[in-house]
Amino acid sequence: MTDISEYPDIPAELRQRMLDFYRHLHANPELSMQEHATAAFIEAHLDTLGIEHFRCGGTGVVGVLRNGEGPVVGFRADTDGLPIQEDSTVDYRSTARGTLADGTEVPVMHGCGHDTHVAALMTAAEVLAADRDSWSGTLVLLFQPGEETAAGAQAMVEDGLWEKAPQPEIIYGQHVMPGLAGTVEVVSGPAMAYADSWKVTLYGEQSHGSQPQDSIDPIVLGAHIVTRLQGIVSREIGPRRAAVVTVGTFHAGLKENIIPATAEFTLNVRTMEDDVRESVLAAIRRIISAEAAASGAPEPRIEELYRFPRNLNDPDATAALAEVLRGALGAENVLDGEPRMGSEDFGTLPGALGVPSVFWFFGGFDAATVESGTMPVNHSPRFVPVPEPTLWTAATAALAALRSRLGS
Repeated sequence: MTDISEYPDIPAELRQRMLDFYRHLHANPELSMQEHATAAFIEAHLDTLGIEHFRCGGTGVVGVLRNGEGPVVGFRADTDGLPIQEDSTVDYRSTARGTLADGTEVPVMHGCGHDTHVAALMTAAEVLAADRDSWSGTLVLLFQPGEETAAGAQAMVEDGLWEKAPQPEIIYGQHVMPGLAGTVEVVSGPAMAYADSWKVTLYGEQSHGSQPQDSIDPIVLGAHIVTRLQGIVSREIGPRRAAVVTVGTFHAGLKENIIPATAEFTLNVRTMEDDVRESVLAAIRRIISAEAAASGAPEPRIEELYRFPRNLNDPDATAALAEVLRGALGAENVLDGEPRMGSEDFGTLPGALGVPSVFWFFGGFDAATVESGTMPVNHSPRFVPVPEPTLWTAATAALAALRSRLGS
């Protein structure tokens, strides 16, 4: 293991370049699996560093920095933005537009901070490429598309990622979160939840609003289902076990005096444990089917929209990383975090190999914002992390993690 204290801080010139990376990425976000310009921007930087690279999973970029014999270590940064209209006053705010899969034109913003992830990893790669005498081994840089839709990591794996790239012995990742810039949170074991998203179509019998007796009303049916679903967590799952069931959309009908033939809603489920996940999903199916039968309606259609894996941090690797980060950032800046009900597809990458991984969080806001009670959260139109010390912290944490595993 390399002694982190042997290595200097990120020099001022490189910190300015990292800020430029961040500003460029923030001003030019792209939607999930459409990150074409972002991928080209990353590739151009890798070219300047002499790092070999290849496309994977469509708009994913994999860089491979070989430096003699030694361990193979991976690090992942996600690259996609979100369909959000930015509400900020920074001079690098996004005015970008994009097109969803259904053809809808939308504003695009890096509303989850993936721009900080990419800028930090590009900077860490530059430090290691310029300082090859201090380490040995192979670094696999995973610039992953499509995290927001759970499509990107799986696309890279299915595109032969681990046949094309050296197989790491461990993979690291990190994510900016609401919190004090300059601090990181480390969680051992389950760090982020499973997420399952479904679309449910309910079928009824259309009729005039004045003749409800001739209808099977899918809106009433849907209302019963939505209400009943909220009893799963409160009445079927033990109070010490985590689960969330959210109905996020409900659409039905075209006119107030027509009982429609169909209704549609989408739901999202978060769980931390395998058996809880299975129980919740089974209960949802049971309720949907039973309420349809109670209404005399046909069996509803259930479609899976996407599924996120659980993020599971290896306990031994996490403990070692926490110690390394304390040395790099100061013990007072390394916090013991708690599992989050948010989700990530990061776990797909190490899961495909069966290797350990560690995924941690870093804060992105100054003390005044943290203490104001109005700190923006991820996916907010105001989620714009302060550049410093956010970027320095992320790049330093990445370097500390990588140096701790690469040979000296």
